[in-house]
Amino acid sequence: MPFAEANGVKLYYELNGDRGDPMVLIHGSWVDHTTWDLVVPSLAESFRVLTYDRRGHGRSEKSGTQGSGEEDAVDVSALIMQLGLAPAHVVGNSFGGSVALKLAVLHPSVFRSLIVHEPPLFDLLRSERSAIPMLLEERERIEHVIRLLESGDKLGGARLFMETVILRPGMWEMLPEQLRETIVANADTWLDETRDPAALDVDLQALTQFRKPSLLTYGGKGLRGSKLIIEKLAKTIPNSKVEFDPEEGHSPHLANPAKFVKTLRAFTSSSE
Repeated sequence: MPFAEANGVKLYYELNGDRGDPMVLIHGSWVDHTTWDLVVPSLAESFRVLTYDRRGHGRSEKSGTQGSGEEDAVDVSALIMQLGLAPAHVVGNSFGGSVALKLAVLHPSVFRSLIVHEPPLFDLLRSERSAIPMLLEERERIEHVIRLLESGDKLGGARLFMETVILRPGMWEMLPEQLRETIVANADTWLDETRDPAALDVDLQALTQFRKPSLLTYGGKGLRGSKLIIEKLAKTIPNSKVEFDPEEGHSPHLANPAKFVKTLRAFTSSSE
């Protein structure tokens, strides 16, 4: 199994495809590199595709100290450079999108382009009065999940998060068993993420200097607050493009893999 020592930890990774530009896929919280399995074969026809398990997820090593999104960004930057994949099209979903944006702040040179879907950067909305009720409601949901996990109830916490934050009540049992097991296994790392004071924020001022082509996407059935977050990012990042799909949810690579691949191909082609 391929592992790389990057930024002080062993990261599990997979490389698929032997032609085209490099493309790096950064997964969100609770999951691992397998969340991209439905799109990798198609993408590998025209890209060299890197998927990996973020620190503390899947087969990658856990660190004994408090983690952070910036640490994740440094991890993937080191991995990209070690494998000789820079500059790459960097794609991030959910918290993986937050990591990709933090990477754009710290190491913009590794990018060929940036594509993010619904990064949960709720702290960007603290000054938006209209967003306060939604933020308070979201925080109450998260704190309930945190209490369950801190009591040792990983299954209960994982299920509550999926059914109240990402999906809808009753949807947990509809998820594939292997995915449910993966989510529960990564619960401790998600709990660690909640203790990072900068987890829901990104340096907007620094992002004004990011000059690579950027695609920011969100869906009508996705994460609450995504529209406001994407709009704020779009006003900040030069050369950014926004795409909204009223039928899309928080994980388009799972719900509509063919459409997701088409979106990536179209954008990366137009950005050359």
